[in-house]
Amino acid sequence: MTHQAEYIKEYPTEISSVLSGGYHHVLTREWQNERTLTKSMFIYPLFMTDDDDAETEIPSLPNQKRWGVNKIVPFVASLVAKGLRSVILFGVPLADGVKDPVGTAADDPSGPVIRTIHILKANFPDLFIMCDVCLCEYTSHGHCGILREDGSIRREITVRRLAAVAVNYAKAGAHAVAPSDMVDGRVRAIKQGLLDNDLAHSTMVMSYSAKFAGNLYGPFRDAACSSPGQGDRKAYQLPPGGRGLARRALERDLAEGADAIIVKPSTFYLDIVREAAEICRNIPIATYQVSGEFAMLHAAAEKGVCDLKGIAFEAAMGSLRAGANLLISYFTPEFLEWLDDN
Repeated sequence: MTHQAEYIKEYPTEISSVLSGGYHHVLTREWQNERTLTKSMFIYPLFMTDDDDAETEIPSLPNQKRWGVNKIVPFVASLVAKGLRSVILFGVPLADGVKDPVGTAADDPSGPVIRTIHILKANFPDLFIMCDVCLCEYTSHGHCGILREDGSIRREITVRRLAAVAVNYAKAGAHAVAPSDMVDGRVRAIKQGLLDNDLAHSTMVMSYSAKFAGNLYGPFRDAACSSPGQGDRKAYQLPPGGRGLARRALERDLAEGADAIIVKPSTFYLDIVREAAEICRNIPIATYQVSGEFAMLHAAAEKGVCDLKGIAFEAAMGSLRAGANLLISYFTPEFLEWLDDN
């Protein structure tokens, strides 16, 4: 027996313990991915303001801008040419006196969201257009619903208002409405409103079903000018430790007619994404990599802590691995190029 044979005999290796042969090559490493990132998974947030000629940098949100309707078509055209399939619209009214306690401007036909729907549909008939449905950008107090004198949400009147906004976005041509307010019962009200107006067959309800209160929304609130005037949103967004509450919210929204769900934020809540993949296994699941997460990755890359492209891919794959199949991401323009390079 040779020395090598003696060594093998003395130190036997279990056949099943050798894994590296399955990922030693760049291609076989790709084969190990249970899900593969594709361009169609990405949904790009657009901040639309009431200054028609706006193209305004948002300092706290790298490479993102507020857009006016006169500037949005060339920008979106450049992304569609690279493979963009879907956007989600956020309205940012900035004119004096446009905000009021009930968010009247949210579904104003001459406001930024409805005008943008018309413009995008006319220029990009194959682009899937989602609209965020909330009141915080349009209310004078900055909260997501209509308030009592003590500052708490008036649930019934708020969900009626949200349903009206969602229906008007659908009438304007939106393919999906995405209620982000987290007020109890709004999915049912929106679905009923779509049914009553013969729009449910052509309008997806993608609910922010598990949206957590936290510290990662600052740059978005700068972009959307939607910070609360007083107080916070902890009474109607989920507490960070509320795993059981998230499960209940997912189950409720599914029962109320949600066609797809969103978990927000993403990176710190991948356990909730996994829960959603089990509870909502028959519908699409999106994660929203929120503004704070996005800005943190940029800051880390600027400090030399990580490579921006590498960490963006790692974060996206984390969401897919946890069970998501849609990604709302400010990195969408970069991924449209990066996925061509891979």
